[in-house]
Amino acid sequence: MTYRAIFLTTVMAFGLSAGIARADRLVEEYDAYIGEEDLYNSNGEALTEPWQVIRQDRANYHRYGVSQPGDEGDSFFASAKNREKAERMLEYGTIESRAARALLRGGSVINVQIFRGADGDYINVTVD
Repeated sequence: MTYRAIFLTTVMAFGLSAGIARADRLVEEYDAYIGEEDLYNSNGEALTEPWQVIRQDRANYHRYGVSQPGDEGDSFFASAKNREKAERMLEYGTIESRAARALLRGGSVINVQIFRGADGDYINVTVD
């Protein structure tokens, strides 16, 4: 095999694998302001993990009607069953370290992208 043939084969293989990675589909995206009430669970206990704050923020928005300026709606987390998946979804997704700190501190707007992939749903979280 010539150098050119090896190079083309490598490029094609890389292109195909990159195409597979991009097969994940963006389901929904929203911004949320993380307010003081999003930092505590329904029993008044302080939340200590970013996924807990995301779950509480969405429960506040959808179930309890609590929102702040900067909160956007979403249909995915309107389901309590989907909110229960938040920990796993963040585990398989990504979160900027700045976003994780902002979630636990409150007072920031985060952007959440919800993806459907071959291995299940996941979220990517950034700070706006």
